Order: sequence, then structure tokens, then C-alpha cells
Amino acid sequence: MSQNKKLFNGKTLAILTGGGDTPALNSSIESIRNRASVLGYKVYGIRKGWKGLLGDGDVVDLSNQPYDGFYGGTALLSSRTNPFPSKKNPEDRVPQILRNLERYKIDVIVTIGGDDTNGAAKRLYLQEGIPVIGFPKTIDNDLRTRSMHHYNGTEIEAVLCPGFPSAAKGIMEFTHRMRTTAESHSRIIVLEVMGRDAGWLTGSASFGGADIALIPEYEITRERKDFFFERVKEAYMTSKKKALIIAVSEGVRWYDEAKDKLGVVYASSEVDEYGHPRFGGISGVIASEITNKLKIEARAQISGYYARAGECRLYDRRLTQTLADKVVDLLLSNQYGQMPVMKSIVKFQGLEEFNTTSVDMGSIGNMPLAEVYYDVNKFQFSDAFNDFMTQIVGEQHFLTFDYDFPVVIP
Repeated sequence: MSQNKKLFNGKTLAILTGGGDTPALNSSIESIRNRASVLGYKVYGIRKGWKGLLGDGDVVDLSNQPYDGFYGGTALLSSRTNPFPSKKNPEDRVPQILRNLERYKIDVIVTIGGDDTNGAAKRLYLQEGIPVIGFPKTIDNDLRTRSMHHYNGTEIEAVLCPGFPSAAKGIMEFTHRMRTTAESHSRIIVLEVMGRDAGWLTGSASFGGADIALIPEYEITRERKDFFFERVKEAYMTSKKKALIIAVSEGVRWYDEAKDKLGVVYASSEVDEYGHPRFGGISGVIASEITNKLKIEARAQISGYYARAGECRLYDRRLTQTLADKVVDLLLSNQYGQMPVMKSIVKFQGLEEFNTTSVDMGSIGNMPLAEVYYDVNKFQFSDAFNDFMTQIVGEQHFLTFDYDFPVVIP
């Protein structure tokens, strides 16, 4: 088909990324850009999320430009800018956005983000009629994509978002590396993993060898706290090498005896424009209490931004391409206000457009871990969750050093 006969010749599609970065953002941008170009769109990149449509705008041309989709993060940069009034910023910025969409002659926006970024986009679509298509993004893996996990003859509602597979693989490897240090010092390591409201990413630490895990879905009340310490002591004393790794989501609700209060641990009380404070430090609190109460040496390790960083892994690479294929379908059928998702949790080879569908951008709120994935009494992830992880990152393969040296008696 010649250039002048392409369906959307003369139209402009713009891409933006909002919220936290992931290893799959550049791959998402490149995949969407390539498919939109084939349809005839001129493709722009809006820098720093919604912030790039404020003031005079901050827009770049992605058409016919080289792009490295394997490099993690986002070359378009990101921010947590909210177009609508909030407690932190009461200004209504919608008029600025409308003005810049007209100035730059942008016909369609694809917003790569989570519930906040895509929720704002859907509101703009409903309120102002701006044609938008959402694209999922989060390492927390807590957007409701309605992706079904088929396990032992049952269907489990799970989630699959670009960014999570690469982050999960990284946390899995990070956890496994911590094992040698824990064993060398007969120590408990409390590994803190990102996860504000859901324990999906913490589950990847469990898949990587963590013995015990705490997740936001289940509060550690005064009563459960005592039970937890009993479980830790038992697991440590029965472990061959007197070593444990405890994976903890940053958003775990922990009972503070001094304050007689249940709550999260904040790294900062400052909130972003969507009202989210910054969590961090729960691992240090738990490690300290283990040392004081159980008299077992414990140390905290915060994985922090490690999960967000690094290259786009192959599963994520193909996932972004597959979902971008579905974006083509949405563009061709003028289905705005929608977000492409996978219908099922599938292995790498199953990442194909026929396994995709779309969901309304206004209904992608927080999706907690399915109850069947976690044993609340054992503080451990289940075989069902391990199967879910196997679909995405493959089988577990761990190096071990099994030894039982004979004791020398002089």
C-alpha cells in the first residue's frame, strides 16, 4: 500500500507515559509507535506524562526515528501530574491540555500508565471527548486486566501488566542472591519489595526462594503478629542452615505496640498529585522486632527501585508487542476509552493478538492478590501462584550448596 493511501494519513497520534517507570515502557512506546506508523499516523511523544501538555507543551516527534525498546525506563520521561484539581494542586489544567492538543494537532492519545494516568485519560474522554486509548503499566501488577489463570481445571482471575514480568524476574533473582548471605551468617534477612496495595511482586520473591512472605492484603494485627513471630521462630529453628528470607511488601499494615495502632511505614509523609504518600522502611521495623523478641540476628534489605530498573526482558518485550497489536484493532474500530489486555495468563508462545481483548479504562482499579494464591496461616504463597509465575518466568532453577560436614572431635 502506498504512503498516500494509508488509512490514517494526515492524522497524529501522541504517546505519553505517566507514574512510576518500568523496564517495559520503552518497549511499549516503540511497539505502539511502529504499528501506528504503519496505519499512517504521524507519531508524537508527550514528555513527562500529562505535564507535557501544560504551558507551551513538551512534545517530540517519534516518526521515523530509531528507538531502543529493550532499554528500560521511558525516553519520554514521566511524572505524576494530575490534569484535574487535587488537594496538592487545586488548579484545573484541562483547558491547557485542550489548547495544546489543538496547537499540536493531536488527534488521538495513547496513555501508558496505571489507574491514575489512565483514569485521568478516561475522564478526559468522557468529559471533553478526547479520543484516548489506555495501555497498561505497573510493576505492582495490580490493575484489573481480567486475565484468567487456568489452573487444575479452575479459572482464577489474575492480572498481567507490562513491566511486571521483568520486575518479577529481577526480584526472583535478587532474592536468590540474598540466600548465600543469609546462610553465611545464620541470619534472617527481611527483604522489602515494592507493592503499595497488592502482593503480586512480593510473590515473585517467594518464587525466588523466600521462606515466608507478608503482603498488604492481610493485615498484621496484634494477634496475627504473635502468630507471625511463632512461625518465624519455628521456620528458623527447623531450617538446616539456620537461615531465612522473609519477603515483605512495602505496604504491609503492621501493628505498632508503642502507638497501639495498625498502619503502614512511611518513607515520607509528602503525597503526590493523586494523593499517594511514599512508603518504605517496614523491613527495618520487622527485622528489629525479630532481633529483640526472638533473639535471632535479623537484617533488613530494601530492594527499592531495583525492580523498576534494567532492561526489558523477553516476555515483556513480546507482551508489549502483542498488546500493541490490539491497539491497532481499537484504532481501526474507533474504540476509544478502552485498554488492551490479555484474556488469559499464557506462556511466551501464547502471547498473540487472538489471546487479547480490551477493557474499559474506567474499571481498571486496584486488583488484590487472589485468595487462592496465598496461605494466610502459613504466611506463604501457594502452588497455584507458583504455577502463575511459571507461565511468566519459567521453571525455578536454583543453585544450592548442600553440606553436612563431620564435626572434628579433638
